[in-house]
Amino acid sequence: MFADNTLTPKETVRLCALGTLALGTSRYDVLANSIRHFISHITGPSLDVMGISIELLKHEGLIEISDKSSIEEDAELIITESGRIELKALLTANVRPAATEISKLVVALKFRFLHLLDSTEQSIQTELLIEMTENELARLDDLHQHHANEEGYLVGWLNHDISLLEERLSWLEDFKKCLS
Repeated sequence: MFADNTLTPKETVRLCALGTLALGTSRYDVLANSIRHFISHITGPSLDVMGISIELLKHEGLIEISDKSSIEEDAELIITESGRIELKALLTANVRPAATEISKLVVALKFRFLHLLDSTEQSIQTELLIEMTENELARLDDLHQHHANEEGYLVGWLNHDISLLEERLSWLEDFKKCLS
């Protein structure tokens, strides 16, 4: 993790892999394709993000073959107890304040696997996302005020982005109420 307790690109892939296995067993090839499919549809294809090896997760004891007697290529993989602990740590990490593709991926992964956390942790994560959106909205509002009297198209673009953030904030607040 970065010093601010946010995920590195490779950790987002770990989160996706461990979360996927927490939902149920999967063969190696199916897991790899599932990870690639999800991540590339959020961020676009990226070698930075796709660099994790499922073998490394096995070596670290975070996942294992469910039936040791099966042929390895066709074996079902499962998440271990250590993997569940790692999943929780990754799932409860902070989100970087800047709206980057990795931040977008982390938010999507949080929503994909949020139901794996207990209700208190779900509320905490939702509050974190609300706070992040409020901070981003304040940043863009400040930029908008600073450039409000300038010519060009920046203010129109900022109005659009601010509108999207206000809509997201409203959605997150409604979502948090549903959790209660």
